[in-house]
Amino acid sequence: MKVLILGGTGVISREIVGQLLERGDEVTLYNRGNSSLKFKGEVAQIVGDRNDRQGFESAMHQQKFDVVIDMICFNQQDAESTLRAFAGRVEQIIVTSSVAAYKRPYRSVPTQEAAEELWDNPEFGYAYHKAQMELCLQQAIREQQLPITILRPSLTYGAGAANIGILRQNYGIVDRIMKGKQLVMFGDGTTPWCFTFAPDLARAYVSAAGNTKTYGQIYHVASEEVHIWDDLYREFGRIVGVEPKIVHIPSELLRQASPNIFSHLYFEKTFSGLFDTSKFKAANPDFEVKISFAEGLRGIKNWFEQEANQVDAEKDAMEDRLVEVYNQYSATMTNLFK
Repeated sequence: MKVLILGGTGVISREIVGQLLERGDEVTLYNRGNSSLKFKGEVAQIVGDRNDRQGFESAMHQQKFDVVIDMICFNQQDAESTLRAFAGRVEQIIVTSSVAAYKRPYRSVPTQEAAEELWDNPEFGYAYHKAQMELCLQQAIREQQLPITILRPSLTYGAGAANIGILRQNYGIVDRIMKGKQLVMFGDGTTPWCFTFAPDLARAYVSAAGNTKTYGQIYHVASEEVHIWDDLYREFGRIVGVEPKIVHIPSELLRQASPNIFSHLYFEKTFSGLFDTSKFKAANPDFEVKISFAEGLRGIKNWFEQEANQVDAEKDAMEDRLVEVYNQYSATMTNLFK
């Protein structure tokens, strides 16, 4: 198949490219050309900016593909542009949404697609815009019977990721553990969650590409290996051989400290992150999640050491300040009734 990926250099999409090539597909990327990656096979590239709606859509009308995988569709305007570019011209359009698009609290745990509604509060912009994007695509599926497949990934880690940790401090997690510094965790750290790794999620995209059973359908795809959030730091500690020191701060207070960094915790991750994948597996019986939590984090730690062993000084200083405030408060509470 001839497959076009909008994006193609992100944490998940780079894995999709590699697996499509391994399957024997012909792959083309459309992006701004700012990142250069080496793949085991020939990959064509079209340089452009999808935010230049007219230029993007005109360029796509001059191309012919079987399947389009849109990894950079974030809002209703992006979705409308994707439809104008490809509706009626390709066999299938796969669009990336997110489990963040669900309204919370959930109606079902583990979460099932048919049981849930979409987010409708603009205060959490990412979720709201993903939900609006989905509504646009769902209308196209319903009214035009377009062969669109919507995938809702959960939190996904992989090489190149910038989202690992509560502050998204990445290598800073290992650095703080090794130095004996305390790490901040939201809530009491016991919220259940399933952590997914990019190669597994990529297998879902590759499985869905060209699979007619997935046309007009919406799926979430995630690991079903259950952990709690504290396990993220504990497993890194086991890997490096040092017990992590964890302090727990309510997500509401973290959001007040820095809405840009912590809003996702307050609005999304304080709720259970368990997702039923039986619908996707029914349409894709060969799909399976292969990477365990421990194995995935070992891979992340190796990537940290090889390519990303830099501490974000600003986030590290913020975590120091949060820990200091926590310890002051803890000391006050300890002495309150003495």
